[in-house]
Amino acid sequence: MCAFSTPAPAAEAERHLGLWEESSTYREKPRGEAEYILVVEDVRVEFGGIVAVDGAGFRLRPGEIIAVIGPNGAGKTSLLNVVSGFYKPKRGRVVFMGRDITGLPPHERARLGLARTFQHSELFKHMTVVENIMAGLEPWRRYSLVEAALWLGRVRRWEEWAREVAERMIDLLELHEYRERIVEGLPPGVQKRVDLARALAQSPKAVLMDEPMAGLSREEKEDLARAIVEVNETRGVSFVLVEHDLEVVMDLCDWVVVMDSGRVIAEGRPEEVAHNPKVVEAYIGG
Repeated sequence: MCAFSTPAPAAEAERHLGLWEESSTYREKPRGEAEYILVVEDVRVEFGGIVAVDGAGFRLRPGEIIAVIGPNGAGKTSLLNVVSGFYKPKRGRVVFMGRDITGLPPHERARLGLARTFQHSELFKHMTVVENIMAGLEPWRRYSLVEAALWLGRVRRWEEWAREVAERMIDLLELHEYRERIVEGLPPGVQKRVDLARALAQSPKAVLMDEPMAGLSREEKEDLARAIVEVNETRGVSFVLVEHDLEVVMDLCDWVVVMDSGRVIAEGRPEEVAHNPKVVEAYIGG
């Protein structure tokens, strides 16, 4: 059995959450002068000889929101899967917080502070909202199945701690009225916020979001966008969004990376990318 010592639940929740500093000092520096927390370089992904990603990458600064955009089949999600550890690249590397994490599994990346959400919310449909958020803390569980079956003290302490963290996420994303509701049947926009809450429960430094606005109404998009901006601006959490909604991208993001046919064809500030001839060509043709 693993050695494990659980602090008092409230104290541990405080330490784990870190009460993310309310600071956005990175915005005072021109891009290129701030230290990058995530560097993705020269990634190549192949599936049976078919090249999905060919030499693509991007860089993310502390507190920054960037978007990876491009037409369908451009390789955006495949690139995100490499960053989060679900795909092993044929070539290239991923460096997070100065550490090469290319060979690490997803749960180890989560423990380092790199969280992930998916286009179709990977929630446990027959569990409550609070239980789903608590499930995001599994990488920090350190008791055995035998201990769980016997409901030993440290199991109870872990459950108390995990619930404390989940309750803080419910407060942060204004999910109070859904706390004890079963996830199945909740509106898509609420499910997306629960998915984000579960990612944030890991106290990440960066969150990767794959098409967060897909399938949402305009009002739901506004609610989710507001939540992302608030977490980013008040807590300093960085975001990488793979997104098709260009209006959302232009409103939310500091930097945009454009992919086509597995390659990065342009990058820059939203207003620059919007008028880039290569981007126009990729989206609407000549």
